[in-house]
Amino acid sequence: MTLQDLPFTCEKKPASGALGVVVTNAPLGSAAGNEMLAIGGNAIDATVASLLTLTVVEPMMVGIAGGGISHIRLADGRHVVVDALSTAGSAMDAAMFTPVSDLPGQYMDTQDRRNLVGPSAVAVPGNLRGWCLMQEKYGKLPFADVVEPAIRAAARGFTVSHYLNGTIHEHHADLTADPEMARMMLPGGAPAAPGSRMVMGAYAESLRLVQSQGAAALHGGALGMSLIEWLQRDGPGASVLTLDDLRAYRAVERQAVFGTYRGYTIAGPPPPASSGVHVTQMLNILENFDVRAMVFGSAESLELLAEVIRIGFEDRRAASGDPDFVDVPVERYTSKDYARLCLERIGKISSVPLALDRESRDTTHVTVADRDGNIVSATHTINGLFGARIMVPETGIIPNNYMFNYDPRPGKAMSIVPGKRVPTSMAPMIALKDGKPSFALGLPGAVRIFPSALQAIVNIIDHGMSLQQAVEAPRLWTEGHHVELEPAYAPMEAALTGKGYDVQLARTVGGGMNAIGFADDGMMTGAACWRADGTVMAQGGGLARPGVRFHI
Repeated sequence: MTLQDLPFTCEKKPASGALGVVVTNAPLGSAAGNEMLAIGGNAIDATVASLLTLTVVEPMMVGIAGGGISHIRLADGRHVVVDALSTAGSAMDAAMFTPVSDLPGQYMDTQDRRNLVGPSAVAVPGNLRGWCLMQEKYGKLPFADVVEPAIRAAARGFTVSHYLNGTIHEHHADLTADPEMARMMLPGGAPAAPGSRMVMGAYAESLRLVQSQGAAALHGGALGMSLIEWLQRDGPGASVLTLDDLRAYRAVERQAVFGTYRGYTIAGPPPPASSGVHVTQMLNILENFDVRAMVFGSAESLELLAEVIRIGFEDRRAASGDPDFVDVPVERYTSKDYARLCLERIGKISSVPLALDRESRDTTHVTVADRDGNIVSATHTINGLFGARIMVPETGIIPNNYMFNYDPRPGKAMSIVPGKRVPTSMAPMIALKDGKPSFALGLPGAVRIFPSALQAIVNIIDHGMSLQQAVEAPRLWTEGHHVELEPAYAPMEAALTGKGYDVQLARTVGGGMNAIGFADDGMMTGAACWRADGTVMAQGGGLARPGVRFHI
């Protein structure tokens, strides 16, 4: 099979430039980052501007009261991972929720959905702390400039996309139950229509406070006080979060995890993220096979991917989590010797579906690069679609529902402990060749994130795909016995069923991946896939030659 024979056609086009590239999952998010590059900012400035603007135009996916991870490669070659994941509050405990079932599909569910919807579902947010930390430490522009595009989008309004409209439909009932959410997202009782204008006046004022006060506006200031007062309202669903929890929160700078694959160096975030460890592990296993010879999309290739992903998930479940609370054997899992031991597990499919962690698939991702060599791959969220599905009056802030990611039972590896971060599948990855950046990528999609990132890496390195092809290519995902295939892989359903897998066709596996590739001549190419409103903006050209108008 040649690349011309691939079982899919790309729906979007890439864009290239030498002065910088910004790729996000919404047009105004990309425009915000592009604006920062145009006024002299770097990739870190552009990333924070994009993410803040996405809190406006992707309110269902990300917010200042959420959490996430940014993976930065600085122009000097250093890799820094900024961990802004949410944590459990100081008054939270392992028995604060009542589980309703031990069945795999309902394992994380609790009585009255208290860990999913409403004030008690909200964990200590980290996004704003993380964004302010990285911009202050590694950015170039005044922070006020970086916030301005988000304020403009909120105050002037933006056009509702079909994508946003569809997400409002998905949670129509929960959004209707909250007066502020209903007013914003359901004007007249119906989901905001595609093409209509959504104005977030109250949130614009909150962003102006952030513009002048930075993270302190939320982590101890007026926005934080409003949030805590709203969450602690009387009632059975009241939160136990405190203003001191917000004040005490700190984003953490961590060291990236590095692996190698067929001459490339692959860098990803460390625990509590799973991707750095288990993408490295799975690539180490694949390195023992001639993947290119198997042909992309063949039954043999898909079966191997399914087995390798299954093994990665088995080990993730055996030892993963916040390194302050759980011992994760990073060196063992990422070693080539361990990968050879894993070969003995291939083909030994369990007939019992695994009880997977219930991370939300509703997230956003940003990939940015500048002319100086700074690169950022960042994945951030409010966890579930529209977070806790409530909006704080007079601030327009939508808080996270990260408490849904903790095991609601005491005595478990993922049980609630004050200050604890839960494992995440976020995979902001950066690949190098001969010490130079080759490509950076990431995507939303919960537990489907890092297996999807793995497949994109394999698409580029083994199958020789272009960046656009790699991010748009069909995907598979498995928990072990159960395998999901995207529609383009439907012809392989019978073959995998014959191998003993329970195969289901899925509309999508994971969310909107976006990426940037780097050429030897200094050109950068951005790509975004069909699974979200992904938009690429690239800059070329530049300033006039000195002396064109005046003698110098």
